[in-house]
Amino acid sequence: MKQKSVAVVGAAETTELGKIPGMSQIQLHADAALNAMKDCGLKPKDIDGIATAGETPQALAQYLGITPTYADGTAVGGCSFMLHVRHAAAAINEGLCKTVLITHGESGKSRVAPTPRPPYPDSLAGQFEAPYGVFGPPTMFTIPVMRYLKKYNITQEQLAMVAVVQREWAAKNPRATFRDPITVDDVLNSRMIAYPFRILMCCLVTDGGGALILTSAERAKDFPTKPVYIVGTGESVEGPMISQMEDFTSSKAFRVSGKKAFEEAGIAHKDVDHMMIYDAFAHLPLYGLEDLGFCKPGEAAAFIGERHSAPGGKLPINTNGGGLSYMHSGMYGMYALQESVRQMRGIAPAQIPGAKISVCHGVGGMFAASGTIIFSNEAP
Repeated sequence: MKQKSVAVVGAAETTELGKIPGMSQIQLHADAALNAMKDCGLKPKDIDGIATAGETPQALAQYLGITPTYADGTAVGGCSFMLHVRHAAAAINEGLCKTVLITHGESGKSRVAPTPRPPYPDSLAGQFEAPYGVFGPPTMFTIPVMRYLKKYNITQEQLAMVAVVQREWAAKNPRATFRDPITVDDVLNSRMIAYPFRILMCCLVTDGGGALILTSAERAKDFPTKPVYIVGTGESVEGPMISQMEDFTSSKAFRVSGKKAFEEAGIAHKDVDHMMIYDAFAHLPLYGLEDLGFCKPGEAAAFIGERHSAPGGKLPINTNGGGLSYMHSGMYGMYALQESVRQMRGIAPAQIPGAKISVCHGVGGMFAASGTIIFSNEAP
């Protein structure tokens, strides 16, 4: 992709976040979409491209009164929206459309008209993992994380520190679900869910959503909002069964997606001012830091323990509070993208002074997929 040829001009989350029992899944999509349009001064008639996951693009287009010339229903889990950004940028560059709306909405807590979630009985995971007792992400992600902790001699205290640091960021964010400070002892004394995960190492379960609007960098200059330029993108998939990962201590999809995005952006790790790493569970920032090359294998826990990712650290990570303390309605990737955009606009609650480059990295399923988007606020 040509660097900085496409920009985010509209970005917003749902009006409310957390518990929203009065809105269905598609209403959350629409609420976020209308908020993003209002953000940049557009109407549904101005949108000619649409991308979404959870809902179908055809249902959402009809609901919003949009007739697109480009539609993307890619659904690979929580990082689907990173892939949507990448695909939308390619479509805009190719002339398939001019203005793409990407939406997320999920009634994760209230469960009002949600789309049923896999694994389905006839799927690979349904046939070859589910019968052996794994049920839901907490029991699936324990499979690789146990190997990772043993191989690198990572302690429970180090794993807990991820949650502690992210709560520090959440304390700075008025929209965060949990803002009260926590300690390592608080995390280790919280309710056990599936070893080694205590409840404070697990993501929230909330209602909410978000939306982005992308257009060409040339057109972006005419919008009232500060453009956030896309400088690098990557995506990959490994497979639907976590038991069949190539390496339990590293995600192949992470490595491929991250490498592609950095090569496309033409930047070095030292150029990154801000980072979002999808954190459905406390171990994911460790994998992200290592697989994207910020830390050597086994060294990410010490990196976080030394407060390099904390407020005042050299690489601020998950500055909204992350899926552990901010929001997690089921597919968290949209919230990570929103925070990267806020940081690049200079309007984040915990704004990083002078930040010019933000890396936003996501996971889909249980290391099944990955998407990486690198943003810049510097004009081409």
